[in-house]
Amino acid sequence: MSGIYIHIPFCKQACHYCDFHFSTSMKKKDEMILALANELKLRKTEFENEIVETIYFGGGTPSILQIADLRFLIETVYDNYSIIENPEITLEANPDDLSEDRIIELSRTKINRLSIGIQSFFEDDLKLLNRAHNAEEAIKCLEIATQYFDNISLDLIYGIPGMTSEIWKKNIEIALSFGIPHISSYALTVEPKTALHKLIQNGAIKNPKDEVAQEHFSILVELLEANDFIHYELSNFGKVNYFSKNNSSYWLGKKYIGIGPSAHSYNRISRSWNVSNNSLYIKAIQENQLPNEVETLSISDRYNEYIMTGLRTIWGVSLDNIETEFGITYLDYLMKQVQKFLNDDLLILKDNILKPTKKGKFLTDGIASDLFMLN
Repeated sequence: MSGIYIHIPFCKQACHYCDFHFSTSMKKKDEMILALANELKLRKTEFENEIVETIYFGGGTPSILQIADLRFLIETVYDNYSIIENPEITLEANPDDLSEDRIIELSRTKINRLSIGIQSFFEDDLKLLNRAHNAEEAIKCLEIATQYFDNISLDLIYGIPGMTSEIWKKNIEIALSFGIPHISSYALTVEPKTALHKLIQNGAIKNPKDEVAQEHFSILVELLEANDFIHYELSNFGKVNYFSKNNSSYWLGKKYIGIGPSAHSYNRISRSWNVSNNSLYIKAIQENQLPNEVETLSISDRYNEYIMTGLRTIWGVSLDNIETEFGITYLDYLMKQVQKFLNDDLLILKDNILKPTKKGKFLTDGIASDLFMLN
């Protein structure tokens, strides 16, 4: 089983923290839609022996598109790929795009999962992040969306400067009040060249504190697990049968094709990524050229990726898989590197599966990097 990711590189405005590829100009929207459809056609041979189980519209802000655009792209996938009977088809959406009429229209398409970028239910946070929606729209869209969609995920950001633990708890409690079955939650990260980075440098916004983010993370895990959510990936929590199939396929090493400017693809042997420029992307696709770079993955690359993704998930890192896929040299190296984390109660080894402890979860990415094999 495989997945298709479609990157929609348009947004109404730039969030202060975002470093994804997008444009706030919609001038090339129609050309872009045609280019995305053409790339889907150009690359169908890559999946001629694959069955697609997920289609994911990410961005950018996919909900900025017209319903006709989304239908066109979905039908292009169906016309060129083999699809399972009931694929998971996700649309990332912002609250300001989700009017009642738009939600009803979306419910009449093949889209069966919404991933809604709430980020916070509080006005001060939304203004600091420069989100396009307000707190009222955040509440209203969920009141309506839950009437028409069963499978909804929402995003929340913690560690925002000025966000108290009490406010963070209220954010989670408001989300839970809607019966949402999936929550993705991330610490506010200051990426280079973003507006947030400049505002912090200028002293307009305080730098997020790691200790605050860690406290918020602990609150998040405790509250969601108490409400029957399974913490199945470092930043993702789902109820039974509501894990993101799209994201899970990434973490489990399944193949996927990324369509659109800046989109990444993976086939277990190599990774590729498209140019992060709308005009150059459109021009190349119009000439039936794929505007991408390809990197063949070394055995160390594949080992490191397995360590990173495995430790982030409930499935952990299988020592049997390490030996089978990468050989005894890599297993011996891992066992040598891992000892200090086992001794410090940051990792646990049980049934030949390596996983972070409760104490180690927030530190997972740093732990993983210490286990990497350096070329």
